[in-house]
Amino acid sequence: MDETQIPAHTRFEFVEANGQRFRVASLGEGERLALCLHGFPECWYSWRFQMPLLARLGYRVWAPDLRGYGESSRPLRIEDYAIEQLMDDVAGLIDASGAKSTLLIAHDWGGIIAWWFAMRKLRPLERLVAMNIPHMAAAREAAGWRQRRRSWYALFFQLPGLPERMFGRDARRIGRMFLRTAAHPEAFRPEDIEVYRRNAARPGALTAMIHYYRALVRGGGMRRQLALGSPLIEVPTLLLWGTEDIALGVELTHGTERYVKDLTLRYLPGVGHWVQQEAPDDVNALLEAWLTGRPVPQLPGSERYAPQAGAAGAQ
Repeated sequence: MDETQIPAHTRFEFVEANGQRFRVASLGEGERLALCLHGFPECWYSWRFQMPLLARLGYRVWAPDLRGYGESSRPLRIEDYAIEQLMDDVAGLIDASGAKSTLLIAHDWGGIIAWWFAMRKLRPLERLVAMNIPHMAAAREAAGWRQRRRSWYALFFQLPGLPERMFGRDARRIGRMFLRTAAHPEAFRPEDIEVYRRNAARPGALTAMIHYYRALVRGGGMRRQLALGSPLIEVPTLLLWGTEDIALGVELTHGTERYVKDLTLRYLPGVGHWVQQEAPDDVNALLEAWLTGRPVPQLPGSERYAPQAGAAGAQ
């Protein structure tokens, strides 16, 4: 890994939680935890631009490799990646930190875990941030045929063995996926792509990553959680959304205010799915304003993506 991209003073440690061993990138000190959950097919490194900001704001930042990723534990069975297990991982990490308050910040698959974690209230949260991942109940209501076509890969991942073979033994296609799907591929240097390729090339890593999808769909995780209902999230929540996400349509954000009591929703026009890496300056500015109680600006051009005027609850 190119050392220039690791935030200065970052520490790496192993933390035992929920019967698993997690490699955690840590920055900052104190009793206020900022727990950063990455998505597919990333690792802790996706938070490299946000970690210094959060530490400067007084948080102890933990960015773990989620189970199955990087140097964290890699259990073998599909059921080991059930959403309930993943939520328990988050609870275990919060407990292991000893922190008195927790900011949960998440992107993509990490956001799926975070939304359900906040709904199930497994541990108290100070605040919640989700990036380019919708609230599941709101997304189900908003999704049409266009979104179902966009989500073809989730069904493809249910096939045994074939997705792993498609990505290749050395995971080279994982790296290329960032460049093909980003609205700003220039944001990813070859050294950044290599970090993700190497992580995916670890023995068993591709299968573990894909098991997240298999456990959610084929394993029934989504069905179980939806059956339990979607209680109102009362934790103050910031939803950031790059509007050029090729996998998740912006319409999936509409209606989120019905499920979140205190929602701040901001769009980043022209930015893709990898929002915190493609537009770190804008993401950090919005995040800092929200965390410090200042007005959170609307970026130029974002008004065209907003839900219809008059929707209650969204700022």
